[in-house]
Amino acid sequence: MLPPLRGSNRGRPVPTGRAMRHFVRRLPSTFARVVAGEWPRNAAGALIGIAAMGALTTLVVGPSSSLPILMAPMGASAVLLFAVPASPLARPWAVLGGNVLSTLIGVGIAMSESSPVLAASLAVGAAIAAMSLLRCLHPPGGACALTAVLAMPQTIGEGFFFVLLPVLINSVLLVIAAIICNRALGRSYPHRAHATQHPHAHPANLLTEADFDAVLADYGEVLDISRKDLEMLYLELVSRADDKRVNQPR
Repeated sequence: MLPPLRGSNRGRPVPTGRAMRHFVRRLPSTFARVVAGEWPRNAAGALIGIAAMGALTTLVVGPSSSLPILMAPMGASAVLLFAVPASPLARPWAVLGGNVLSTLIGVGIAMSESSPVLAASLAVGAAIAAMSLLRCLHPPGGACALTAVLAMPQTIGEGFFFVLLPVLINSVLLVIAAIICNRALGRSYPHRAHATQHPHAHPANLLTEADFDAVLADYGEVLDISRKDLEMLYLELVSRADDKRVNQPR
C-alpha cells in the first residue's frame, strides 16, 4: 500500500471547521458579496425587532386576548427590514401597504368564498396585483393574504378587525423597530441613495434619469434595486474605470 502523498488530505480526517467553510463557500450566493460581520448585525436586529414588536403588541391587546399576538409573515418582513434594508421591497410603504392591503383582500375573499383552495389562489393573486398597482410590493404580503384565508374560522369571526389586530399593529411596530435598530447599527432606514458626486464623473456625458428608467422598463422584470441606487452604482463604476485609465502605465 502506497503512503499518502505529502500535502494531501488522504489518510487523515479533514477538520470539521475547514470542511464546513469549504461547503459554505460552494453554496450558491443570493448576493454578489456579503460584508463580513454583517449577518450578526442582521440577526441581532431581527431578534430585537421581533421581541419589541411582540412585547408591545401584547401590551396593546392584553395577554388574555383571543387575538393572535404575532403574525407569521412578520418573520419574512423582518428578513427584508433587517437583512436587506436598502431593498425597495423593505420600504415602510411597502411593508405597511403590502401587509395591510393583502390582509384586507384575504379577509374579504375568505368571507365570500367557501373553498379554501380557490380562496387561497384568489387572495394571493389579487394581493400581488393590488400591491403592484399601488407600488407597495412586499413578498410577505402574499403570506398575509394566504394566512387570512387559512385562518378562515377566526377570520370570519373577527371580520376586518383582523386587519387592525394583529396585522397593522405588527407592521407599524416592526417598521418603528427597524428604523431604531438600523440607525443604531449605522445604516440608513428608510434607505436613501448616497448623493455623492464622483470626481471623475462628467454629468454632460452621463446617461439621464429617463435613460435609466427606459432600460429598467425594457428589462421586462422587477429588479430588487431602486433606479437611484442603480444610477449611483453606475457612477461608481464610471469613476473606477476613469481611475484605471488615468493610472494605467503608458
